[in-house]
Amino acid sequence: MEESNVEFREWLELLDECKYAQLKEEINEENAANLAEFFEEVPEEKRLLVFRLLTKDNAAETFSYMDSDMQEDILNSVTDNEVQTIINELSVDDAVDFLGELPANVITRILKNVDEDRRKIINRFLNYPEDSAGSIMTIEFMELHWDYTVGKAMELIRKTGIDKETIYSCYVVDSRRKLVGMVSLRTLLLSKDDENVSDIMEDDVIFVRTLDDQEDIANIFKKYNLIALPVVDNEQRLVGIITVDDIVDVIEEENTEDIEKMSALLPSEDEYLKTSVFHLAKNRIVWLLVLMISGTLSSAIISGYDEVLSSSVLLAAFIPILMDTGGNAGSQSSTLIIRGMAVGEIELSDVLSVIWKELRVGVICGIILSLVNFIRILVLGGTPVMVNLTVSLSLCITVIISKSIGCLLPMAARKLHFDPAIMAGPLITTVVDSVSLVVFFNVAKMFVL
Repeated sequence: MEESNVEFREWLELLDECKYAQLKEEINEENAANLAEFFEEVPEEKRLLVFRLLTKDNAAETFSYMDSDMQEDILNSVTDNEVQTIINELSVDDAVDFLGELPANVITRILKNVDEDRRKIINRFLNYPEDSAGSIMTIEFMELHWDYTVGKAMELIRKTGIDKETIYSCYVVDSRRKLVGMVSLRTLLLSKDDENVSDIMEDDVIFVRTLDDQEDIANIFKKYNLIALPVVDNEQRLVGIITVDDIVDVIEEENTEDIEKMSALLPSEDEYLKTSVFHLAKNRIVWLLVLMISGTLSSAIISGYDEVLSSSVLLAAFIPILMDTGGNAGSQSSTLIIRGMAVGEIELSDVLSVIWKELRVGVICGIILSLVNFIRILVLGGTPVMVNLTVSLSLCITVIISKSIGCLLPMAARKLHFDPAIMAGPLITTVVDSVSLVVFFNVAKMFVL
């Protein structure tokens, strides 16, 4: 990183000194991802100048790594011919990802300036649901016919492979373009030229359909350690592939969305510093209102047991520690269960095993916490033994129940086809708060009143 910063400073000095020929030579030898970072350091009024120093291929690849705001600024500054060059040089999936984040009027302008065939392809991709396989796949893959010889297949790869997203996995289709197998480049290289592709291909191919959810696809990549995955339509005709670089983006998006939901936020597609204050407030206020209103349940429970508090006002001092511990215990369980379901370690059919395990964990944690709490209150002194016993016993029961609630709610959400992430954090805490109060006051009735 430090080395890149030094290089960036040198390039900025060349830019300030108007040494454009030397700058052009140096930046065109740089990696596109690093160049995209360099453009963030270039003064806004000079970005277009530097961008035009890039070769056609480098310009398109660097453009694909830029953030959406910079991409839009550059497109608004270049000519229609330059727009056409950029979009035509981008891979289809990168072009679709880019266009999906732009305003409709900008998309219209761009699509007017691309080849008709490419425009049709992009429009078709834009019509797929946002989180589906069709929306993230590319049509730039290596397709071989089942009756090809190895020699013919290698000739085709040498001729067209430069334009493909990947050539390491080649997909075999029949005369109706139905996916019938897959053969790796390694297998082709090690086979004789006169062998048939159909004889050396793997016919047990893992594939997904165009409308399959991208989160499920990410799990397939992880399970089978894939670098590419074919996408077929309802008639099992090969229409595209998904590569691992696209799945890395999907995983980042899904993880970000889950973290936001677990923190009681509505998911946001924009970066934090580029999101308006009003939009951030809007994303937060909905859940804050829900949690605030649901918090009235705790108030109602306390009001319903006012005779218990009246008989021993000291009990009120222990309510926060009871509610906080219960909420933390429930959040621990829910986080583990949500993570387990996300990576495929836990299925709905495992519900009884999960409950039994969390019950035992809850008993162990509850006993330890209650004993430590009993000793702590005893050492500090000033608290009647029966009140101490009430608090400690309530703590143990609350932890056990909280662990059970924490594992059950995410699984219930999945059963009802909701995102389990919404059952984490603040929502679990709110539910557990009410339960802990009911437990506390009923135990107090037995030991204090």
